[in-house]
Amino acid sequence: MRILGISGSTRRLSTNSALLRAFQSLAPADITIEVFDNIGELPIFSPDLEGANAPESVIRFVEKISASDGLIISSPEYVRTIPGGLKNAIDWLVSGEAVIAKPIALIHASHRGDDMLAALRTVLLTLSSNFSETIFFRLPVMKETPDAIMEKLMDPAHRPAGEKFLKDFASFCRSQNGDAPDVIAI
Repeated sequence: MRILGISGSTRRLSTNSALLRAFQSLAPADITIEVFDNIGELPIFSPDLEGANAPESVIRFVEKISASDGLIISSPEYVRTIPGGLKNAIDWLVSGEAVIAKPIALIHASHRGDDMLAALRTVLLTLSSNFSETIFFRLPVMKETPDAIMEKLMDPAHRPAGEKFLKDFASFCRSQNGDAPDVIAI
């Protein structure tokens, strides 16, 4: 199973990107997680640039989504809402079909951010028929290093919940994609 983790942050040392990378190490052999942390490279959305006029960075982004079995999004909160870069990335997906039925779940790297999560849930419920509001993982790791984030996720206090999140999301993806229960690692 191929999962695309999308970081909603444009920071080079983003805790959201680091948490997604930590999940790469937690994933069982039958799940691969690729992290997309380049939303800052996407140009500002314009309907005039869709289709045949789409910029190469947008084409690559959409191809990664299309090739995945599901999306895990991790995002910071900016001024109590969705960061502009993530909203822009989502805007590039609105008129296409890559994400319409794509299974999507959220993870969150902060103890706060509930207003952003509520706004993001509203957008994702509109965007995809397969956004799961119930499959969610939160690990407060704001301002921690990638090594500290990895250590915290692998800690026996948090690892079982992380593994359960991945297991539940993989099952959800299989059920939504019509896959057989046995998945071959890619």
